[in-house]
Amino acid sequence: MIQKKICMLGSFAVGKTSLVRRYIENMFSDKYLTTIGVKIDKKVINLLGENVTLMIWDIAGEDGYHQLQSSYLRGMSGYFLVVDKTRMSTLNAVIDIQKKIMGTFKDIPNIVIINKTDLAGQWDICDSAIEDLQRKGQDILMTSAKTGENVEQAFSRLSSKMLGK
Repeated sequence: MIQKKICMLGSFAVGKTSLVRRYIENMFSDKYLTTIGVKIDKKVINLLGENVTLMIWDIAGEDGYHQLQSSYLRGMSGYFLVVDKTRMSTLNAVIDIQKKIMGTFKDIPNIVIINKTDLAGQWDICDSAIEDLQRKGQDILMTSAKTGENVEQAFSRLSSKMLGK
């Protein structure tokens, strides 16, 4: 069986834990619980006839790469950069995190997740900022951990990228 490590990266309260919980358990809770350190979940999927064990590392929120424990990142096969669509500062934080990761870990598949699409009246990130990232070749998916919108697709897409399919 193939095993792949996925890291969930981003600022505090962007929805990393909620996305993992939605994906693993198909559940959502409005209660906010801060992740301390790292929480690891596992899910076995079948991708194009191959069983793949995803080890999902939900890493405590950070506003910059320098605060991340590099030991948490070692051995990752792919990562999500999670942004809260209601807070522009979270987009700036993942841009910083990604620059640092790309300087240390070359060619690791990743996707920027713009989360909390269900909060349309509170959006702070404009379409032009997202389009700018896309023009630079960044893979982006809009999600809602609350409604489940595109959560399964995000993990499927990253899993396919990690396996080169």
